[in-house]
Order: sequence, then C-alpha cells, then structure tokens
Amino acid sequence: MDTRISAPMALAPARRPGLRWAPWIFHFASPMRLHALAGRLVGPLRALAALLLLPGLWLGFVASPADAVQGEGYRLIYLHVPAAWMSMFVYALMALWGGVGLVWNTRSSFMMAHALAPSGALMALLSLVTGAFWGQPMWGTWWVWDARLGSSLLLFFLYLGYLALLQAHEGRERADRACAVLALLGVLNLPVIYFSVRWWNTLHQGATIAPGKAAMAPSMLAALLLMCAAAWAWTAASAFARVRLIIAERQAQARWLQAEHDAAGEHA
Repeated sequence: MDTRISAPMALAPARRPGLRWAPWIFHFASPMRLHALAGRLVGPLRALAALLLLPGLWLGFVASPADAVQGEGYRLIYLHVPAAWMSMFVYALMALWGGVGLVWNTRSSFMMAHALAPSGALMALLSLVTGAFWGQPMWGTWWVWDARLGSSLLLFFLYLGYLALLQAHEGRERADRACAVLALLGVLNLPVIYFSVRWWNTLHQGATIAPGKAAMAPSMLAALLLMCAAAWAWTAASAFARVRLIIAERQAQARWLQAEHDAAGEHA
C-alpha cells in the first residue's frame, strides 16, 4: 500500500480541537470590531437602564412599605446596595480585562478596562456617600472604621490610583500595563469587602440577600433587583460609550475610522 502523503495534505496545518473556540474569543480584540459592537449596544443598554430604573424607583420609594425597624431610612439601600455591588463587579472586570491584555497583548482589553474605571469609581463613591447618610441615623455617626467600610474606602482609593496612574505615564503601552498590574493586585481586596461581615465582628449589618433566601418583603426584593439591573445596564452603556471615545482617540489616523466618520457625515 502506498503510504506517501500528497504535498497539499502534508502542508496543511493540523487542527487542534481545543483551539476551535479561540477565534470567537479574540473576534472583538480588533478595535474596529469593538468600536462597531459598542456603537450597537450603547443605545439599547441606555433604554434598558431607563426601563428598569423607573419601576425600581417607584417600587422602592413609593410602593414598598417602611421597614419595621429602620423606618423610611432603609430606602437608601435601593441606591447603596446596587452601587456597592457594581463597584466590586466593575473592579473585577477591570482586573479580568487587564489580565487578558497582559497575557495576550490585546489593546482592546486595556481599553475596556480604562473605559470601566470612571464608572466603577463613581459607584464606589456613591456607595460610600449613601452608606454615610444611612449610618448617621442608624448608628449615630457618619463614619466608623469598620472592616466593611475601611475595605470599601480602599476600593475607592484603588480606583483613584488607577485613574491617576493612567494619566501619569506618557507612553500608552506603559500606562496600560501599569494599570493592569494595579487592577490585578487590587482585586485581592474584593474578598475582604465581601466576607468582612463574616470574618470580623463588624458594625455593618450582614448580607440581606444570601443564596437561597432573602430577608426582605417581595416588593422590597423586586425593587432592589430592578435597581441593581438598572445600575448594571447604565454602567455597561457608559463603558461602551467611553471605549468608543478611547478607540477614536487612539485610532484617530486609522482609515476605517475616517471612513466611518465620512459615512456618518453623509447620513447627517
């Protein structure tokens, strides 16, 4: 039997089953594709945020009853909890994108991390401010050096450090990598924030919502989940809008971007 291999078959690269998914993962690593995807998502995400926010505000601040212990002051949770959750979630995403950028050197990953940072910083600040307004009538003080509060304050400072580091380096590549390293180091603070009420005897109350149970009335829980979903949609829309601006700044001389601007001008 002839065991010789024809030239075309010999030159064909072997297919590895484990790499079939790789093109899908890196499809949007191209700034051009990410710019187009973000443009398609910004509008629907903003609309979704508004559709979730309006019923969430109505349920939380109008329809839900007052709390038996905390009275009307408990309603701050509809702002505080979504902001606190999103501040941690956004930082985790920043660390994820930063790690992807460091490993695979994808510019779009660094851009996504940079686009998320301002929204995350805003959420971290909102969680601290609303927590202080809640704590003053409930605890009798605006601030205590509680484990949960201290680690949340550290998260806000990490966001500020990230944004400052981004502006400190003149070279974009150095700034991208330095910010990614900071994000990866800072992500170690997230478990401290989440588990602080379990690990230490803190003044901050424990988790209101836990897997399999929720110590809230159904209308309160529905309002809280709607507000959290609205915060997620708004953050996603803001990040995608911001990453389009970052791409436009960094790819200002790219032909595809100039062609897109020309096409937009013709339609206008």
